Order: sequence, then structure tokens, then C-alpha cells
Amino acid sequence: MAALIKYSLVLALMVVMSCYKFEVCLGFNPKQLNMSALNGRSAHWSTAGATWYGSPDGAGSDGGSCGYGKLVSQSPFSSMITATSPSLYKSGKECGACYLVKCTKNKYCSGKAVRVVITDSCPGCVAGSAHFDLSGTSFGAMALPGQQEKLRNTGVLQIRYSRVACDYSGKRIAFHVDQGSNSNYFASVVEFEEGDGDLAAVELREASSKTWRAMQQSWGAVWKLDAGSQLHPPLSLRLTSKYSGQTLVAKNVIPDGWKPGATYRSLVNYNE
Repeated sequence: MAALIKYSLVLALMVVMSCYKFEVCLGFNPKQLNMSALNGRSAHWSTAGATWYGSPDGAGSDGGSCGYGKLVSQSPFSSMITATSPSLYKSGKECGACYLVKCTKNKYCSGKAVRVVITDSCPGCVAGSAHFDLSGTSFGAMALPGQQEKLRNTGVLQIRYSRVACDYSGKRIAFHVDQGSNSNYFASVVEFEEGDGDLAAVELREASSKTWRAMQQSWGAVWKLDAGSQLHPPLSLRLTSKYSGQTLVAKNVIPDGWKPGATYRSLVNYNE
């Protein structure tokens, strides 16, 4: 019996060590991987150029081409956002994607990684290369303490970047209904997707139907459905994550009597 217990303990230790080394255990929490990436241990780093725009301590533009509007300066974005070159923006398909960025080749750089979210495009950036046009806030966050202004005055900066999971600290996915929506046409900005941060598909189902209808990506983070006839709320929305393929259903998230311009919060998110 003692030998069996000893063997079991050794086997358990081997499993734990395997999990630690390869990060492939059952029940592994993607947020733990994200934290590892934040600490610079498991991230895959590439090189890009970086500039900044807007005010020195601001959020770049007021909203940007992804359609997040004033959210970019509010929690959880908190001005830690970026516009990206076409190769990373991908015509808006990467809106909401999260990256770590850091600089090490300038004397004002801290070398520590900070996380930013794609909320805008950089039409003036070179199409074939990776470039981040950061907000003044996120650009300054890469600097040593007290050296933010000096770093922002250096011009084009060489940085390292890595794609990571998004973590919005317990927020649920929300849907901000586009002002142009009506009883026959529905469009919405999808906000705060954890995990991948971007979507491969969004579908809509009416209360009176069992059929999911595919929505089209209108622009940025806005998805639309031109129904051609009156929609019957409450409306459910089904989201498919781009990289993991995970599907979530926000059941009856758009209520009867919904209004254009309103934001409706679901009870679901990825990585929960």
C-alpha cells in the first residue's frame, strides 16, 4: 500500500510538472496563459514600428474606425488603445484584438510590456509592414517613470509586439445598437469580448423563430442584418470566436422595445 501511495504521488507530481512546462492540462485557465504573457514568459514577439497620435495623455481619436466611440477613453479600455497598419487591422476584422507592446532600444524605454486594444486603423501606415499608431497614453506607458514626454519626442520607435488574450476583468459582452437601426434593420457594435478579442461570425435569432440568421460585418466592430421585414424581439445573438471557434449565445439580450443608441449587456463572455 505504501508503495502504491508513493507511486501515485510521483505520478501526480509528473503531471503537475508536465502542465507547468507545456501548459496543456485539462482545466487550464486561458487567463493564466495571458498572465504568463504579461510577464513576458510565453509570448511570441515580433518587431514593428510605433508612433502616437492625439493628445499626449489622451486616447488617440474619439472612437476610431472600429466604432467603439467614447468607450476608448473609459474603463476597461482606459485610453490603452492603438490604431494599426492594414496588415494587422485587416479591414476591421481585428477590431478588439489585444496585444502586448514594449520598447527596449531607446534609453527612455522601460522594457516592460503593456497591453493595448485595436480600436482604429492607420490609413497612412505602410500596407505590408506591422505598425502601431498608439494613443499618447499607451505610447507613454512604455517609458521609464517620468520619461514619457521624452519617449514621445523620439519619433518613430522600434517596438516588440505579441498577440495575447483579452481580459476585461469580469465584464460581460455588450451590444451598442447603431443609431441607424430600425424594425427591419439591426446593427450593433459588439463590445468587451474576452479571449480572442475578435469574432468570426455573429448570428441573430428572433423570439418567434428557431433559425439563426447570419449577420454581416458592416465595418469595424459593427455587425448588421438587413432583415427585409419586421424583426420580432426579443432578439438573441450568437457569437463565434475567430481563433478558438468557441460559440456563445446571448439569449434575448435585445429586449422588446429596444432603442437605437442604447447599450444592452449580456450575461456571457469568453474565458468564463
